Amino acid sequence: MAVLPATVKRALRTHWLLAIFLVAGLALRVLAAIAYRPSIIYTDSVQYLKNMEELKPDQLNPIGYDFVLRPLVDLGGLTGVVIVQHLAGLGIGIAIYALARRLGVYRWLAALAAAPILLDAYQVQIEQNIMAETTFDVLLVAILWILLGWGKPGWKRAGLAGLLLGAAFAVRTIGLTLIVPVLLYLVVVGSAWRHRRTQLVLRTGAALAGFALVLVAYAGNFHSETGRWAISGAENQVLYGRTAVVADCAKLPLNEGTRLFCPKEPLGQRLGVDKYAHNHYGDPNWPGPLPPGTTKQQLAEEFSGLVIRHQPFDVAWAAFKDFLKGFAPTRTTSPDDVPLERWQFQLTYPNLDDPDTVEASQRWGGMPPHVNHDPAAILRAYQLNGGYTSGLALGIAVLIALAAVAGLGRARKSGLRSAALLPVAGGLILLLGSAAFEFSWRYQLPGLVLFPLAGAIGLRALLGADQGRPAMANYPDKVDSEALEDFRERHGEPAFAPLVVVIAAYNEAGGIGPVLANMPKTCAGLPVDVLVVVDGAEDNTAEIAAAQGAYVCIAPSNRGQGAALRLGYHLAGQGGAQYVATTDADGQYDNDELDALLKPILDGQADFVTGSRRLGEEDADSRLRWLGVRVFAVLASVLTRRKLTDTSFGFRAMRAELACSVTLREPQYQSSELLLGVLASGARVVELPMTMRRRGDGTSKKGPGVVYGANYARVMTTTWLREYVLARGNKFRPAPAPRTAPSARTGLGSGAPPPE
Repeated sequence: MAVLPATVKRALRTHWLLAIFLVAGLALRVLAAIAYRPSIIYTDSVQYLKNMEELKPDQLNPIGYDFVLRPLVDLGGLTGVVIVQHLAGLGIGIAIYALARRLGVYRWLAALAAAPILLDAYQVQIEQNIMAETTFDVLLVAILWILLGWGKPGWKRAGLAGLLLGAAFAVRTIGLTLIVPVLLYLVVVGSAWRHRRTQLVLRTGAALAGFALVLVAYAGNFHSETGRWAISGAENQVLYGRTAVVADCAKLPLNEGTRLFCPKEPLGQRLGVDKYAHNHYGDPNWPGPLPPGTTKQQLAEEFSGLVIRHQPFDVAWAAFKDFLKGFAPTRTTSPDDVPLERWQFQLTYPNLDDPDTVEASQRWGGMPPHVNHDPAAILRAYQLNGGYTSGLALGIAVLIALAAVAGLGRARKSGLRSAALLPVAGGLILLLGSAAFEFSWRYQLPGLVLFPLAGAIGLRALLGADQGRPAMANYPDKVDSEALEDFRERHGEPAFAPLVVVIAAYNEAGGIGPVLANMPKTCAGLPVDVLVVVDGAEDNTAEIAAAQGAYVCIAPSNRGQGAALRLGYHLAGQGGAQYVATTDADGQYDNDELDALLKPILDGQADFVTGSRRLGEEDADSRLRWLGVRVFAVLASVLTRRKLTDTSFGFRAMRAELACSVTLREPQYQSSELLLGVLASGARVVELPMTMRRRGDGTSKKGPGVVYGANYARVMTTTWLREYVLARGNKFRPAPAPRTAPSARTGLGSGAPPPE
């Protein structure tokens, strides 16, 4: 890290979670490029490679990918192609993160939105294939950026998006369906359909014109090459496969020709779409002699049309069931689906029984196809043991995005409803369109681009702006220095009692008086001083605290409880305190338990003692907070490998030198940072049963429960990474400090004058 420029270091500290995902994603892609040489060559790969010179539009696959493929093959062979595709995969992850951040999504949530495309093994596997999916994903992200990245789009950006839509169609025919969500977005963004009809007409017209330009050019090229108007060389065999699965032939008006296409298997025992579309239809000898004047394609289309007209609900239900498979918790294959193993890393090279595979590898890759076992085994183990995005997680992201689009919670005034609409509608229409023909896990991959981003935008819309604040600089920062100077002007150099109770207070005039009045003047025979750190309050909290005899340190601006407590720890330590305790200014904790809190430290059994509402008593007023306490206790226990029951209890005691030695950066959400930092230092930590009452005055300043919980989890995980994974500091070794005898001081800030 020492050789990195300062700007790079700052970027890594700021975007550390994305950086971790990028490094992991890069490692997976390096392994894939080493494991399968020169690339993975699937049946469609050979078709792309053979057509990249002649660019015949009447082939099964459209020719858009061939325009990308040919120059890459000329420059670096098949290995060069997959390297570029892997770099594109990483770039897509960065682009998703950057777009999410541009839309105001929290950093941790934006990184999670990018994680599936970076870390999903099926995505890495498809990038190692000579296939069009990665190019298609690049176009998807480009469309999202064009429409979402710079506010409401005008007609120029809409027209550019239309051109990119046409390019997406030219790469994968299913891209044709994307015109629907794009037009829907252009209609609703900025409420143009209500107030800006002229702008609406201009931008939707521009998008349609850009799309039509590519579509018409493609169809024109098709006509010039083949003499017929079309946009695809596919013969609708997949549509035949879809209808053959559900066809109730006894109820269909079949003729001599179409009857040949009715499956022999009875309903309920039919094969899958893939079998009928490729194994049956692809057999040149199937279905046998045809009536004079007919063709296989003509009769298959006629049969499919009959099934759709007479059994529309059966066809739709079958397609919808396949669509739902994409949201299954795990990646599994139904008996009649396209085999999942096609898109899994194998220990032997796939398709070697096809001579075209070997020929393509030698001709365009410069080597025979082969597998390097060790990296392939690592990738396969990763993929088969959870290295993919659960469909359940994608489904949750879809529901969150749809809730935001519907305007639930804070989403109605967030300005992000249409931004969530575009990716979620795009993903749903793409996957529905694919499922209408055939289910394959390969066709689910665009969901990794669209659904996590939609869910992140939706969650940001539902929860509102991030309540978190930038991390603090090292102590003392500018605010600390101004507060200390002001404190010394009013109190002189501090000389505190052995035990100082630090209270952070922001606009607590209504509750802090009783808390201070009930504070014991001695604890376990030690005099007690109280230090109230007023965190930029706008009321008379400071005056009330001083009137109760407390020392008062006034921060000139509001930074958060964590910042106020850190200032209090250091000020107490500088003033000679041996022990520091903390409590809240709202009366939630029982001051009479201070003796019990300090006892393990005085007895030499602990360096840090925290109360636990779960071991003691809790008067909970929020089911969400009740749940959060338990969830974060489990998370902290897993991270620290130490049984913990309560990570956010504000009534705690510690040695003063320990409080000053722990790295504290969080101005808010500080409880878990302090606790994990103390545990990482090797200090002895004890939890005791304590009481937590409902807040005595005012309302909580922690913000919305889900937002608070998300930030609390962020702080906990980042602290764990810093202190347990990256830290190289020394362990805490408390200096021997004999128990101080009682002095003549009565505690509670004797002689502390009120603030001026």
